[in-house]
Amino acid sequence: MQTAKDIIFKITPDVKKEIIKIIDERIREAHVTKEDFSELKEIIRNLGIKTTELAEAQKRTEQKVEELAEAQKRTEQRVEELAEAQKKTEQRVEELAEAQKKTEQRVEELAEAQKKTEQRVEELAEAQKKTEQRVEELAEAQKRTEKRLEELAEAQKRTEEALIELTKEHAVTRKMLGGLSDTVGYRLEDEAFKALPRLLEDHYGITVKGRIKRTFIKDNKGRDIEVNIFGEALKKNKIIIIIGESKSQLSKNDIDRFINRKLKPFKGVFEDIFPVIVTYMITEPDVEEYAKSKGISVFFSYDF
Repeated sequence: MQTAKDIIFKITPDVKKEIIKIIDERIREAHVTKEDFSELKEIIRNLGIKTTELAEAQKRTEQKVEELAEAQKRTEQRVEELAEAQKKTEQRVEELAEAQKKTEQRVEELAEAQKKTEQRVEELAEAQKKTEQRVEELAEAQKRTEKRLEELAEAQKRTEEALIELTKEHAVTRKMLGGLSDTVGYRLEDEAFKALPRLLEDHYGITVKGRIKRTFIKDNKGRDIEVNIFGEALKKNKIIIIIGESKSQLSKNDIDRFINRKLKPFKGVFEDIFPVIVTYMITEPDVEEYAKSKGISVFFSYDF
């Protein structure tokens, strides 16, 4: 830093020019008086004082300039910061503008969806109206149905009462028919008892021992089973057991029941069984062939 002494000897060009001008004027006058010299000294002294003040002012000016330069530097730094902040602000504004654009687009989409929703609601409201109308129609139909059901229930009640009477009458009829069937069946079996020994001898070479009868025989589970036609016989000196029954009208189902109810229960009880069925007639043309395929001999009443 410059001292006050250094600053004193630094005369500005204007001051220097002024001093030279004064000296030149004195020289041209060709003489310098004591008073002139004193005056010159005074001027120089005043100039020195003035120079010192100017130097001091210059010092203050330079200090102020330094301060201003520092302030300028801070200002420029602040301007840079503000410029950066402005840049970020502008970027943020762009982002907000883009977000706003997307928001507006989303709002449009939501508005369109809302419009469709309102349209759908209208359609649902119309459908609901039709549904309610249909429900009313169904309620009316249900009412008619219930009325009809009441009528049918009443008719059903009368029908059930009639059926009860018919059942009672049917039971009596079945009892009568059962008795008649038993009578017919027993009559057919009685005739078979007399005719079978001859028929078996003629058709199969089987000789009946004793007599054929109706009896109860224990099956392979120890139960007493009624056998309508039972007897012992010989075939080629081998003992066989005759098991049979009678049917007024013979069907394939009768043959299957005879096998399951009269033959299978005695499997293992007798070594050799000769099954026989006697009947008045068959229900189908191939019933007799079906019986033969099952190993059962069929005799008709007219064979007796």
